[in-house]
Amino acid sequence: MTGVLYIVATPIGNLDDFSARAVATLKSVDLIAAEDTRHSKRLLQHFGISTRMISYHEHNEASRIEKMLAQLRGGTEIALISDAGTPLISDPGYGLVAAAHQAGIRLSPIPGSNSVIAALSVAGLPTDSFYYQGFLSHRNSERVARLEALKDIKATLVLLESSHRIERLLQQLAQIFPQNLVVVAKELTKLHERLMRGTAAELIEIFQSDAALTKGEFVVLIDNPIEAQSRQLNGDEVDMMKILLTELPLKLAVKIATRLTHKKKNDLYQLALQLRQE
Repeated sequence: MTGVLYIVATPIGNLDDFSARAVATLKSVDLIAAEDTRHSKRLLQHFGISTRMISYHEHNEASRIEKMLAQLRGGTEIALISDAGTPLISDPGYGLVAAAHQAGIRLSPIPGSNSVIAALSVAGLPTDSFYYQGFLSHRNSERVARLEALKDIKATLVLLESSHRIERLLQQLAQIFPQNLVVVAKELTKLHERLMRGTAAELIEIFQSDAALTKGEFVVLIDNPIEAQSRQLNGDEVDMMKILLTELPLKLAVKIATRLTHKKKNDLYQLALQLRQE
């Protein structure tokens, strides 16, 4: 019988966010694969977890995968953790997880903290459609090119940024997204947690007023809504909705129309109500 590969989320700051299930899992497995064993050692010691650890990061990923797959095939149970938050979300792990699927190994997620979802929950921006970009390139030309491309994605855009580049990012956003509402979530769940909203230019002023604000880790969200013109439904889409409504319940008709047209669900729902009344 093969072992199980557990993908275990760790706290992004506040240790009280570590779930009892996650602690129990890390205590019960045979091996923990950690992004940085020195960093994770402090977390494990805090919760009395003495399970053996090995390092697993982008520099040794290729050599580790085959060895861990062999262990899993032999019945060893392994937990994968990153330095903070949910593994694979801008952290190592994709190669191992993909290989485990190909090898027929059972995987099990132990969910928990995630800075992206935490930031979305408090940003006050639309969450019906969001696009996760993660970290941009360090190279200025590549950063600008990617931000220009993101303008075409009509959703709440989610980026991650470090203390070294947060001011540069805001300056770039002021040029590329000058009118958009931007939310910066700093040090979520930690002592110096702070949420700031405004245009990029307004946020630059806030950061310039307090140099300490640049220290920490940041989730940056950009409200990039669909334009009113592109939200308008054309005649073919209205005719399609009429046909769907003759054959299906309203909610199901709206669901199918949303998938086919890629238009806002709320807009299609309002159209369906109007057509029903007519």
